[in-house]
Amino acid sequence: MSSDRTAGRLSRILALIPYVLAKDGAKVSEIIERFDYTEEDLTRDLNTVFFCGLPGYTPGDLMEAYIDGDEVIIDAADYFAKAPRLTPMEALGLMAAGMAIIGSGQGSPDLKTAVDKLTKALLPDAGSAIDVDVSGDSENLSILKSAAADQQVIRIRYRSMGRETETVREIEPWAVVSTLGNWYVQAFCRLVGGERVFRVDRIRDLEVLDERFQRPEAPTEPEIAYTPSEEDVVARIRLETSARWVLDYYPVDVVKETKTGTEIRFSSPDAEIPARLLLRLGGQARLLDGEEVRARVTAIAGALRERYTTGRET
Repeated sequence: MSSDRTAGRLSRILALIPYVLAKDGAKVSEIIERFDYTEEDLTRDLNTVFFCGLPGYTPGDLMEAYIDGDEVIIDAADYFAKAPRLTPMEALGLMAAGMAIIGSGQGSPDLKTAVDKLTKALLPDAGSAIDVDVSGDSENLSILKSAAADQQVIRIRYRSMGRETETVREIEPWAVVSTLGNWYVQAFCRLVGGERVFRVDRIRDLEVLDERFQRPEAPTEPEIAYTPSEEDVVARIRLETSARWVLDYYPVDVVKETKTGTEIRFSSPDAEIPARLLLRLGGQARLLDGEEVRARVTAIAGALRERYTTGRET
């Protein structure tokens, strides 16, 4: 088993034990859903826990972990009753990820409650420490979301990103999504007679028309690409193998790839985007080059540390 898989398995076990202890037992189906287990993997991990305990390792020193009918039982493990504490960087990454999802309009009420609790515990005045938001005109964004939900046609005046020209066109908005630090609307464009993706901050004017359209039953996933410019901030980052998913979610160039990691070049119009990614990844990534990004990481981490320390003192 690879070291990454071993670390992932251990982290899940360390989260599982206090969860079951706090509930004095939990349903198998609940554990499978909450911790993304298969029943086979759950049984295997419980068998591993069964052979762990305090030094001496006699039967009386070992934990009890087993499945009884449809319930998971863990006993004689009081020293694991409290869940592992997050480091400041882990807490920041978790909070930032939750805030980003909420900011995209895709967060559930439960997620908002969890993020509010985490923010209050970490940073009582977090608004001045870190702002996780996706750019875009809030009024236009709200109108576009409503039009997509109500299936209303919109007339827009749009400034092209490539040719820097403005056109007026009628669109049928299917969905409004956020990615790469921006908001986009996926729509059928009547001007070109086909599907297009428009960046919300390039919509100069819009008007909701008194006309409705029929949304496709299964619209294609929007393809959003980013073209670097000469003004971009460029960072060179080394990713551990566990962070290789970044290649699938961000427009990066692979500089070098080995069995132990991947070196990438990350181009962005704003140092904030790679800085947030680095903080989210923690020890899974290392900034090799990019002073603007390094300065932004230091600023965010410093603000977090100051408020974390102040919160503990008070």
